[in-house]
Amino acid sequence: MKSIIIDLWKNKRLIFNLAKNDFKTKYAGSYLGIFWAFVQPIVTILVYWFVFQVGFRSGTVSEFPFVVWLTCGMVPWFFFSDAWMSATNSMLEYSYLVKKVVFNIGILPMVKILSAFFVNLFFILVMLVLCAVYGYYPNLYSLQFIYYIFAMFMLVLSLSYLTSAIVIFFRDLTQLMNIVLQVGMWMTPIMWNKAMLDESLWWILKLNPMFYIVQGYRDSILEQTWFFEHMTWTIYFWVFIIVAFIIGTAIFKKLRPHFADVL
Repeated sequence: MKSIIIDLWKNKRLIFNLAKNDFKTKYAGSYLGIFWAFVQPIVTILVYWFVFQVGFRSGTVSEFPFVVWLTCGMVPWFFFSDAWMSATNSMLEYSYLVKKVVFNIGILPMVKILSAFFVNLFFILVMLVLCAVYGYYPNLYSLQFIYYIFAMFMLVLSLSYLTSAIVIFFRDLTQLMNIVLQVGMWMTPIMWNKAMLDESLWWILKLNPMFYIVQGYRDSILEQTWFFEHMTWTIYFWVFIIVAFIIGTAIFKKLRPHFADVL
């Protein structure tokens, strides 16, 4: 794990340049270019807003406007799902680099995660503007976004080393991840309030590390709660990250010598 982190730091400029190029080339073949990177998430939010607020008449959630509450949960989930899926397929997509002996392929998951983050920056801005329209202006608590973005980076990265190594040998993993992400979105209180469940069952939801991130976004701008006020929850999240990182990087380094042969 230590060697992976050192490699990422040493190659930070290369990672940024590759991520920037990946972001540009992803939509290079279409007429509207990177515009498509923003269309689907925006349409998804509008559809869920229409269904739940207009159709089911969900006016407020915990005294917050539903559209604001929903957006604060959807924005981190969009980044997580897009970044994790992209990072998982990074070895397959950059197979020509994996086959090069001199190239450090350990940076490829981070390249895809950073590329996805460029889109997420736009949605964070949209979220902040939307919240301001409803009277929830950025304040001191909003600085926590830096912490939660870093935490989400580490979560995706820790999972990606495991999945990016396994998918080379088991291509069906991509389809399984689509199912996991679909189920995970509904298991995370993004479109429904955790108060709908009995409080004794909340610990089950908190086992999901993305619940920590989603709630953190809402705490930062709506509920105005510091992350260290949930210290037990915070400790669990980072223990999960460390364990996942150790397992993921260990399997990645063990399988790494065989990547070029399989690809």
